Amino acid sequence: MKKQIIVVGAVIVKDNKILCAQRPADKNLPLKWEFPGGKVERGESKETALIRELKEEMDCTIEVIEPIETTAYEYDFGIVELTTFYVNIVDGEIKRLEHNALKWVERQEIHTLDWAPADIPAIKKIQSDV
Repeated sequence: MKKQIIVVGAVIVKDNKILCAQRPADKNLPLKWEFPGGKVERGESKETALIRELKEEMDCTIEVIEPIETTAYEYDFGIVELTTFYVNIVDGEIKRLEHNALKWVERQEIHTLDWAPADIPAIKKIQSDV
């Protein structure tokens, strides 16, 4: 049976642009685009995991506003359950500590990037949330 991997992603909106993050070349799904975030550890809530991951990956403090979408997607390495949340940055500047690239993309253009498949349902929802 495939491993279940619970992950969370942060949707950060600024001036109707969304922060998109490109995965490192040496990880699963190399160079695919994703929302910043990561794995939920045992005993952690999804919101707590997202706050911790953004501190680790981007050295900023966020507040979680509301969930957007939860999607399960079966990859060759396991089944990923991704929950995305709208978040606000409350402290610090975003730094690129782990990703290959970060870029702000117009809300209506985010679907044009080469996304990790688990992120795609959230993208459709975000584009309809205008």
